[in-house]
Amino acid sequence: MKVLLLENIHPIARDLFIKDGFQVEVLKGALSEDELIKKLPGYDVLGIRSKTYLTEKVFAAAKSITTVGCFCVGTNQVDLKAAREHGVVVFNAPFSNTRSVAEMVIAEIIMLSRKLGTRNNEMHQGIWNKSSAQCFEVRGKTLGIVGYGNIGSQVSMLAEAFGMRVVFYDVISKLPLGNAKPLSTLEELLAASDFVTLHVPATESTRNMISEAELQQMKPASYLINASRGDVIDLRALENAVKHKHIAGCALDVFPEEPENNIPTYPSPMKGLENVILTPHIGGATEEAQVNIGREVASTLVRFMTTGSTLHAVNFPRVDIPLDRNNTRLSNVHRNVKGVLKDINRILSEYGANIQAQSLHTDSELGYLVVDLNQPITDDLIQSIQALKTAVRTRRIL
Repeated sequence: MKVLLLENIHPIARDLFIKDGFQVEVLKGALSEDELIKKLPGYDVLGIRSKTYLTEKVFAAAKSITTVGCFCVGTNQVDLKAAREHGVVVFNAPFSNTRSVAEMVIAEIIMLSRKLGTRNNEMHQGIWNKSSAQCFEVRGKTLGIVGYGNIGSQVSMLAEAFGMRVVFYDVISKLPLGNAKPLSTLEELLAASDFVTLHVPATESTRNMISEAELQQMKPASYLINASRGDVIDLRALENAVKHKHIAGCALDVFPEEPENNIPTYPSPMKGLENVILTPHIGGATEEAQVNIGREVASTLVRFMTTGSTLHAVNFPRVDIPLDRNNTRLSNVHRNVKGVLKDINRILSEYGANIQAQSLHTDSELGYLVVDLNQPITDDLIQSIQALKTAVRTRRIL
């Protein structure tokens, strides 16, 4: 089985694949849509980070790709619907860089409150400006967290350790950690917070969720931090709010448009503004996080390829049954309509197969079946099941 890893995925992922007998090719950068269409045929597994975009055209062309691993938290760079339609299972690493991002957010809160970025820039220009004006301790200040998921809740705990009051808003009811207090609306959070940090996914409902109206709802001389997705803030509105001192400072780690590879000059309306921290999407860019992500995603992909387990998949029904090396195993992805299991079992019966174990999970559109048999699985058997009108993808696992 062949694996292609893009975008400088940590070497531990390559090592784990090789240890389990996979052939691995590693490329440093991302590939464009056309480059992917040319490159992917013949590969079984694809590993990407955040700069490689997998579209319907890519999945339609890359018929050999069985699974995709996103070696990052988000999956918005993947057309998950198209992946499902082509029977491609997608995995990510929702927890591995949580601590790294949370620590950076806390660091930025302190930097903004003390104007450390501005003081640092001045010193590099030879300017000695020792001043306490508009510099504050974070103890006793209120931090508003928008999105109380893995990262948001971790930020919450760290902030309380610094003596901050924590409030949060999430569209889904979440159990507060420590003394954090949930608020019922975004508007209520914005009005109550000295610092606002965003930890939301990229969806239509979060696009420009912080625009001119929301910025005006924030407390005068408050601060804004975004380490989630670049399109959740209207940057022109934020630029105006910072220039007019309504927002005392901000820290941005993500941007609406980000280059696929490192470049010497990056345009942004926020460049050069006082007390504005700009970083190139490095919230999860620590050695510890990259090791954890490499290990977590690669292990999940190996498990899927060798057992058929879709545990932790982001776009598939989840099936995970114990592995018995005394049996053979096949999997079938199919459209969720009546009679599919009956048709597959009929084919298995016609081939004289004795079913040792069988697990089927479905959602509204898709079904995923894993079957253990006590005899070899022939190409004819796979082709007969794949010939069903309902079949999306059938493969021999063991």
